[in-house]
Amino acid sequence: MKNIFIYTNKSEASESCARDLAEKLKAENFTVQSEFSDSTEFVCVVGGDGTLMHAMRDCGYPATPFVGINTGHLGFYQEFHPQDLDELVGIIISGDYNVQSHRLLTADVKLAGGDVRSYQALTDVVFRGSMSKVTHLRLAIGDSFIENFSGDGIIVASSAGSTAYNYSLGGSIVDPRVSLLQITPIAPMNNKTFRSFTSSLLVPPGLDVHIYPEAGFTKSGYLIVDGEEYFFEDVEDVAIDLSEQTVNIVRLAGYDFWAKVKSKFL
Repeated sequence: MKNIFIYTNKSEASESCARDLAEKLKAENFTVQSEFSDSTEFVCVVGGDGTLMHAMRDCGYPATPFVGINTGHLGFYQEFHPQDLDELVGIIISGDYNVQSHRLLTADVKLAGGDVRSYQALTDVVFRGSMSKVTHLRLAIGDSFIENFSGDGIIVASSAGSTAYNYSLGGSIVDPRVSLLQITPIAPMNNKTFRSFTSSLLVPPGLDVHIYPEAGFTKSGYLIVDGEEYFFEDVEDVAIDLSEQTVNIVRLAGYDFWAKVKSKFL
C-alpha cells in the first residue's frame, strides 16, 4: 500500500491533525494524495461521523477502506483520536486491522412526469414535509400497503444508521452484521382522526419500502440523505432499499460493536 488520501472537515483542529498525519506517512514513504483517485488505496478521514459520511459520498462510495480520526463529538465510526496517529500509521504498515463492510441504502424519488432522482446513503433516509406542518404519507412494504401515516415524517435506517437519528427517535440498535431496513416514525399522530404506527418496523433487504404523499394533501417534501437535505415538488413515490454495493470502514483487530455501544451510549 502506497497511496493514501486524507479528507478533513476543514476545521482548524482537523487540518492540524491532517498535517501531522501527512508528515508521519511521508516519513514512512507513503504518497499522500491531494484528492481521491482510482489509485487511492486507503482514505483517512479527520473529523466526526458526519465528515466520514461526506467523505464517502464525495469519493463516490468506493470499496477503498476508510478510517476515521475523531476531532468531532460522538465519533461512533472513528477508531482513532489525534493522539493515536503513530498507532494508525503502524496498523497501515502492518495490516493489523479488520474491515467492516456496510451495505448502502438506495433511495429513488419518482416525480410527476416520470423523472427519477437517485441517492445513496450509509445510515438513513428521511422523508418529511414542511418543518412547521404535519405531513401525511402512505407507507407500503413491497406490494403491501401498510397505513396512512400522519406526523413529522418517516425515517428508514440501515443497521449502520440504527445508532444515529433512528436511535434518538426510539428505534432499535441493530448489530451491523445484520442486513435490514428499520422504518421508524417521527412524531406520529394518534387521535380520533389520525392513527399511525408508533414503533419501528424491521424488514429484510429486497423488500422495497415505498413512501407516497397522501392524496388530498401536499405532494412536496424534504428527502434527507445522511443529513443532506433535498426539497422536491410533486413527489409520486420514494422507494428505499438496501443496495448490494458496500463501503468499508477500518476497525482495530479487537473491535467489538457492543462494547462500542456501551462506551458511547450507556
